[in-house]
Amino acid sequence: MTRRIFRSVFLASLLVFLAGLALVVGTMYNYFSSRQTNQLAVEARLAARGVENEGLEYFEGLDDGEIRLTWIDAGGEVIYDTDADAGTMENHAGREEFREALSGGVGTGERTSDTLSEKTVYYAIRLSDGTVLRTAESHYTLPTLLLGIIQPLVLILLFALGLSFWLAGRLARRIVGPLNAIDLDRPLENESYDELSPLLTRLERQQRQISAQVEELARRKEEFSAITDSMSEGLILLGPDGKVVSINPSAKAIFGVNGESEGRDVLTVDRSPELRELLEKGGGEQRAERHINRGEREYLLTASPVVSEGVKRGTVLLAVDVTEKMRAERLRREFTANVSHELKTPLHSIMGAAELLQDGLVRPEDQNRFLGRIRSEAARLVGLVQDVINLSRIDEGEEFPREDTDMLALAREAARALESEAGRRGVGLEVTGAGGSVRGVRQLLWEIVWNLADNAVKYSKPGGSVRIDVSPLGGGHVRLTVSDNGVGIPKDQQERVFERFYRVDKSHSRETGGTGLGLSIVKHAAQYHNAQVALDSEPGRGTTVSVTF
Repeated sequence: MTRRIFRSVFLASLLVFLAGLALVVGTMYNYFSSRQTNQLAVEARLAARGVENEGLEYFEGLDDGEIRLTWIDAGGEVIYDTDADAGTMENHAGREEFREALSGGVGTGERTSDTLSEKTVYYAIRLSDGTVLRTAESHYTLPTLLLGIIQPLVLILLFALGLSFWLAGRLARRIVGPLNAIDLDRPLENESYDELSPLLTRLERQQRQISAQVEELARRKEEFSAITDSMSEGLILLGPDGKVVSINPSAKAIFGVNGESEGRDVLTVDRSPELRELLEKGGGEQRAERHINRGEREYLLTASPVVSEGVKRGTVLLAVDVTEKMRAERLRREFTANVSHELKTPLHSIMGAAELLQDGLVRPEDQNRFLGRIRSEAARLVGLVQDVINLSRIDEGEEFPREDTDMLALAREAARALESEAGRRGVGLEVTGAGGSVRGVRQLLWEIVWNLADNAVKYSKPGGSVRIDVSPLGGGHVRLTVSDNGVGIPKDQQERVFERFYRVDKSHSRETGGTGLGLSIVKHAAQYHNAQVALDSEPGRGTTVSVTF
């Protein structure tokens, strides 16, 4: 702005100076030309008086000066000329000033030389005898005069340029100074030109509006950051060019992003073919999904385009951890298949025995054995259904009434229920410990103790022993420990024994009549009570399972 003001002022000053100079020179030139013409007229009248009085004698002894005198008769022939021989001069009857003088008594004329360097002014007076006396004087034309004074004009022009330059710079600074000193943060507190008051008032109003909008945007950004930073799901916002606009910490952890990734192409964040394929499918206005694996976790990655007014503005990538969901789905399918298989086995046995009895193919002395088999298989079926019901109730998070339960008394009760089975297998059963009370669901606590003890009896060798111990650990903790010296569990299968229907030795499980749900019930019932389950086992040396409440 300073430069524009400077140029404007400088050019205006220069143009004013040049216009003034031209006006002064033109005025002075016209003034002196007029004075010269008037002087020429005065001299013509004086010379005419002398010629009328003295005739040709007037010209004798007349010194040649700047003024030329010419005496012309009525026919235009030159009688006398102070600068040339009259006999050699052409007839002047056609001259303008001569004709005017003959007709009106006085005549004037101007003629410029061929080189345009001089101009001759003529003044003619008719004498009383009809002749004409003409005076003439030459002087420089305006261009010639300017060329003659070019040096002082150049000096004056240079001085004017310098003065204009200095004045323009100073004036531009004085004009722009108050503008540069305006505090835009506080427009109404400035002392500036009155003409700027409407502008400053509007700036103040717009600044308040912008400040409010910036604060609102900052608040929304903080809220957005707080929400996305606390999300367990990975969230990535992409611009229309596929570059990352925002990425939350969960997404960085999922995709292993280190450092800043905003402004980079999303494929530099993760180059997996799954993501590339997802972005290609979700490149339009349709939502696309794809499962991806990162480490031991499985994620559902969703690409949702953001469309506004028919134009795609970006894409939202959402990564949801579905590991547990998929695992639960797999377990559900396995559970359904296993339940179906487990239900079929006793049902087939019951149906086979019933058909033999119905068809009369069983001897009378064997009927009790077949009826006993039907009864045992039915009991096994009832037990399986009850175990499934118990697991379902726990999985669904059903609330059970809680009460203070003496774990040592519960252990003794479970031991008494297993005495006949232990005796049949030749296994010793012992309950020890100082006892301890747990506030929980008595039925679920019973399931924990009974299933652990039942497994220990079933998988003990004849002549073996099972010990149930209940001991306080201090700080309100109670530990239940069930140990045996039976077949044991291999190391590579110890993590899976708590899965539903998983059996280490399927043939032995069929012999013992287990459902494969006992340890799974123990695990879920313990989780319901926020208890910790630990297993220590070695093949051929037995197994110890402890539950800490």
